[in-house]
Amino acid sequence: MHQERDVRDELRATIDARRDLGPDYELALVDSLADRLDATIAARVEAELRQRGKESKRKNENPRSMVPIALGSMGIGVPLTAIASQAGAPGLIIAWVSIVLINIAAAVTLMRRP
Repeated sequence: MHQERDVRDELRATIDARRDLGPDYELALVDSLADRLDATIAARVEAELRQRGKESKRKNENPRSMVPIALGSMGIGVPLTAIASQAGAPGLIIAWVSIVLINIAAAVTLMRRP
């Protein structure tokens, strides 16, 4: 919205300058306005591409980053289950609740990553 006002102000200023300077400077004024519009459009496109790049990067990173954590949890879970079963049900519950909490903490950390 702010940029739209800037473009409108630029156009008004160019028209006012054209009135003040006359038709002899018309081509120079049009070229100047076109250059400023090109720069404004380029800045908008660049900002949009940067924003989309960040969103795309964030979407692509999270699933791949969780794979090693999930596989590691499964790999540790099997022997941990065998060891914890020696302590009975409370040992199993403590072992698996710990694994779940570690996975939740890792997921939350990855989601907060820029």
